[in-house]
Amino acid sequence: MLQPTPFILPDTGEPGFGVYLHWPFCAAKCPYCDFNSHVRHKPVDQERFAQAFLREMAHMRGLSGPKTVTSIFVGGGTPSLMEPSTIETILDGVARYWHVPDGIEVTMEANPSSVEAERFRGYHAAGVNRVSMGVQALNDRDLKFLGRLHDVADALKAIRLAREIFPRMSFDLIYARPDQTVQAWEQELEEAISYAADHLSLYQLTIEEGTAFYGLHKAGKLTTLDDDRAADLYEATQDITAARGLPAYEVSNHARPGAESRHNLTYWRYGDYAGIGPGAHGRISREGVKLATATERNPEQWLELVEQRSEGIVDQERLGRDEQADELLLMGLRLREGVDLARWQQLSGRDPDPDRETFLLEHGFIERLGNSRLRCTPKGMLILDSVVADLAS
Repeated sequence: MLQPTPFILPDTGEPGFGVYLHWPFCAAKCPYCDFNSHVRHKPVDQERFAQAFLREMAHMRGLSGPKTVTSIFVGGGTPSLMEPSTIETILDGVARYWHVPDGIEVTMEANPSSVEAERFRGYHAAGVNRVSMGVQALNDRDLKFLGRLHDVADALKAIRLAREIFPRMSFDLIYARPDQTVQAWEQELEEAISYAADHLSLYQLTIEEGTAFYGLHKAGKLTTLDDDRAADLYEATQDITAARGLPAYEVSNHARPGAESRHNLTYWRYGDYAGIGPGAHGRISREGVKLATATERNPEQWLELVEQRSEGIVDQERLGRDEQADELLLMGLRLREGVDLARWQQLSGRDPDPDRETFLLEHGFIERLGNSRLRCTPKGMLILDSVVADLAS
């Protein structure tokens, strides 16, 4: 069994190898959520699903070969609906198939509405040493608008428990809600920082196709903030978190130096990760080949596939060097540390287009860090997708 540790190994700056475990079940579907999450009104057979996770793990180990795991992330859905014994079984499986050193970051997502002290202690005993909670707002009116099952009192209780039990803790907030003012957000953000331990994830509300909010927005029943007002909120977010010692290290993630999410850094540094569970994605490199994997999204169909053939992969693609170079840019430019140019040049086989780079430099959207790295400026982060497209073309 994984042993909980009072410390987490320091960041080496390397991409690393992560394991992502997707638990797809939720108590309710939030109206803004386009993640692979499903509501079931009958109890989920957790033991059966846990065994399927182990079978798919064995298959992924065959694809990856021997690896040293640098982080584990249990996401969803709502993993905190799992019994601690289910988490223990799944984490023990990771240690069975790959080398898991003491002190790596093991994160589990949780919702305040499903938090109990006994469960939290059970998760910690199973090996979880970092929890990430979907708080989303610190006023009851907006929590109701966002479809959350908890209120502010539940959220604060969960935050206190997490800080008491786990070495590391983070929580999420969503801003740029309809009619939200900069002043109201600044007050809420200051309050959030007073509760935070060392990490906050702060996301702008976006309307994603297939969600309940998308239907309301299309019907004219939900009005979102215009781009200028959303940009004002984004800039206020950057200023306040930096002033309070939690600067942005990625577009939406803020941490005290040294407390960055190791697992998410693996994604943004374009490292490898095995994606296990319904709807999980992965990137696995072996012998010069990089595979992109995606598993069946429907939980019951994924379960049947795994029980029939030991894996639920429905899409597996060998990525060419140009595709890898584009993904490296897309992920790395989200980071404050930027992109390793030598690595990008090795994958793409070329230098950045000098005319495009000069244009972006002169307009203050990107900057060079010596000769080795390229990153977006705060101004460039506001149009990140356009900057990536310009550099990749």
